Amino acid sequence: MKTALVTGGAGFIGSHIVDALIGRGYTVAVIDDLSSGQKENLAEGVKLFEMDVASPDVAKAFDEVKPDVVYHEAAQMDVRRSVDDPLFDATVNILGGLNIYENCVRTGVKKVIFASSGGAAYGEQEVFPATEEHPKQPLSPYGIAKYANENYLYYYYKTHGLKSIALRYANVYGPRQNPRGEAGVVAIFSTKMLNGEIPTINGTGKQTRDYVFVGDVAAANMAALDHDVESLDAFNVGTGIETDVNELCESIRKAVGVDIDVPHGPAMAGEQMRSVIDWKKLNQVTGWKPSMSIDEGITETVAWFRENEV
Repeated sequence: MKTALVTGGAGFIGSHIVDALIGRGYTVAVIDDLSSGQKENLAEGVKLFEMDVASPDVAKAFDEVKPDVVYHEAAQMDVRRSVDDPLFDATVNILGGLNIYENCVRTGVKKVIFASSGGAAYGEQEVFPATEEHPKQPLSPYGIAKYANENYLYYYYKTHGLKSIALRYANVYGPRQNPRGEAGVVAIFSTKMLNGEIPTINGTGKQTRDYVFVGDVAAANMAALDHDVESLDAFNVGTGIETDVNELCESIRKAVGVDIDVPHGPAMAGEQMRSVIDWKKLNQVTGWKPSMSIDEGITETVAWFRENEV
């Protein structure tokens, strides 16, 4: 039986990947420090190594699991924290990544699938939607770290033959997203409205993002698993559709079933106004395409938050 190791596997996206791998018949283990992930997200029988990805103990997990494939999903994902504390961001997102890749080489892992970022790596876009060839001009240490990992993975292929795929996610949302984090506006707005609170929209609300449902992201990760990559390849994972915050908020309001006026607050300094990515390359290579519309995805997400009373 094939084995997979998923870093950040108790988290939002990682746990959906774990479920998909189990559905493929893989034996799955997880490395997660539970700083944002939860044990409850893990299916029964999944081995959890509770540790930071930068820890020397990661070697013990690799030695025990002997994975065929590694999904590197663990990250410091708060863009604002990366700006406030670049050293911490680099410790987790760069040194942690190097620790994982070194152990992949040491133990003969066949493939790494890395969670990169579309919006953060491309920065202020010059073309809409951005293809994988768009200039990389990240505006935050978080975005810099994501793109640095891709460059390191190219090095590990050229030097050690480690094959890898970088999946550049758009703004992922869906069940299990942490509403107490910085990155999850759908989760934050949904839980506030369900709890009788009124969220605040930063600035005009005209900022657009490409919102992709977590189930579609997990499917993209399975498509990457099946793709026989020759070296390092990078693919966007998004919808190619821009949704502004005002539209998003209205969709959430309707799904929750409340009649409220959502106020606008000050704009966030340095916030990107537009971000949307082109997913056609992944479709051409693997046949993957996004299947969940934003309204359908929000309806499903709100239903999950209502049932789980997060």
